[in-house]
Amino acid sequence: MVESMREMLERDLQCESLLECFHGLSDLDRDVFRHLVAADRPLTVDELAAAVDRERTTAYRSLRRLDEAGVVTREQRSGDGGSYYHVFSPADPDEVADAMQRLLNDWYATMGTLIAAFREKYADRVDPAAERPVTTPGPDSE
Repeated sequence: MVESMREMLERDLQCESLLECFHGLSDLDRDVFRHLVAADRPLTVDELAAAVDRERTTAYRSLRRLDEAGVVTREQRSGDGGSYYHVFSPADPDEVADAMQRLLNDWYATMGTLIAAFREKYADRVDPAAERPVTTPGPDSE
């Protein structure tokens, strides 16, 4: 079930809750993000999978969601014999916060437009003094 804005505002939100609110990230995604933040160096998919006790593919899907949300960075490193692998780090907090602020500003502008449209659409259907629907005579009335 989708959580209403009222319900969201009434619960005890934490900083990491922003990841859920803005990007729809899961508990696992937030857990992966917390491990990256706590680490003293970039981590591989395998290291993160072990840290969150999940399969490698599950950890990788979570990292992809975090990468797509812009809250982690991915860096390619060279391995043995010309191979390569990726390591992940949390993205710069200022850049992430600025991106969330832009999203919030866009959302706020969209909601303002929708509220104005709601007001305009229903303004002539309710008599504010009586607080009851205004009845308009139909074609069959006298």
